[in-house]
Amino acid sequence: MKQLVKLLTIAILVVLLVLIRLFEQQLFYDPLIDFYRYGGHLAMEVPQIFFPKLILNIGLRYWLNTLISLAILFVAFRDTNIIKFAAILFAILFGISLAAFSVLYFTLNEQNVMGLFYVRRFLIHPIFILILLPAFYYYRLQKSKNP
Repeated sequence: MKQLVKLLTIAILVVLLVLIRLFEQQLFYDPLIDFYRYGGHLAMEVPQIFFPKLILNIGLRYWLNTLISLAILFVAFRDTNIIKFAAILFAILFGISLAAFSVLYFTLNEQNVMGLFYVRRFLIHPIFILILLPAFYYYRLQKSKNP
């Protein structure tokens, strides 16, 4: 029964991540969504962007996804050390990715238009949880084998 509750809680948290993605255009300011979705990047027709608002919304979305991802890790492992370590990794990756996004945005040209796309994708999608969840699971398996 305890395992079922854990799995249901993780499933609800994953649904929250999906809902953020599903309602991204209603919840967040991001004119780059249509820029990449409808091929504007091929013609380099960069939409009018208010950069501070874009950064604020990307940051909000990143940290919302991060909180849900940390909750998934907590439910899965119940270890505060894992959560602290993951939170530090999320913070470091946010700083690096945001700096890279800003540099790519302000130097946008045909060579780095896809670089901007991928850095932005890393910031707005919860990709890091897909790496951390199996990594911490493997860590737990190794730790239990070698006490």
